[in-house]
Amino acid sequence: MSVVIAGCGDLGTEIGLRLAEQGHEVVGLRRHAERVPAPLTGLPVDLRTEVPQLPGDVELLVVATAADGRTPEDYRAAYVDGLRNLLTGVLEAGALPRRALLISSTAVCGDGDGEEVTEDDPPAPATPTAEVLLEAEEIFHEHFPHGTVLRLAGIYGPGRTRLIDRVRAGAAAGAAWTNRIHRDDAAAAAVHLLTMAAQPLTLYLGVDDEPARERDVLAFLAEQLGAPPPEDVPEADAPRRGSKRLSNRRLRASGFALRYPTYREGYRAVLAGEGERHS
Repeated sequence: MSVVIAGCGDLGTEIGLRLAEQGHEVVGLRRHAERVPAPLTGLPVDLRTEVPQLPGDVELLVVATAADGRTPEDYRAAYVDGLRNLLTGVLEAGALPRRALLISSTAVCGDGDGEEVTEDDPPAPATPTAEVLLEAEEIFHEHFPHGTVLRLAGIYGPGRTRLIDRVRAGAAAGAAWTNRIHRDDAAAAAVHLLTMAAQPLTLYLGVDDEPARERDVLAFLAEQLGAPPPEDVPEADAPRRGSKRLSNRRLRASGFALRYPTYREGYRAVLAGEGERHS
């Protein structure tokens, strides 16, 4: 029995490596298959335009594709067209995955005004790209009614240093609520949902324990870096964007434990150079 990771980029590769450590044979789909590290087996395919030739004994299926750009067209090519081609490949192979997992985004939850958001709240995509992500979730569940969608908040970790770079550049910070998860915890959560004894639910929010205001996160990073604290952006000048507090209670109730429960532990590890496992 094998595992197929559709979209073997940074996160997909980390998921695959963790499953391989558990003894699974993992096939990673990627346009440049030579970039898929051993012991994973790379399969060259561009899911945006190609139907993959898959093994018929797929036990676990992970969809972790990523868009090349930020336009709705980029998102549709990666998340909708890519998913449809993958599902065609699954059907043509006669595969019946025991579990299927789609990596999505908390952007599907929409904007907010500081209120708590859980899996029970209806999706409210506020951008064209988030609408594409919701469409992909619906297509996924049409084919896998008992499959699981994991909506991840802002992923940070090795090589993902956007906020650190902002602090070093002296960027100002606003008061909006933000949510995040370390790359390693995101991968561990995916593996947990794929391999837990009980049947997972169909939707989880993948976030850490502590929603935090942007200014607090940047102030912490400035302290760690020995940089000047960020200036506050006046509310009247702040860009309009979501400000919501996402809850991970359902994920924790499933038995999952975070290695980095807040941004403090996670960013300390990033600054210490921890967590790098592959190129």
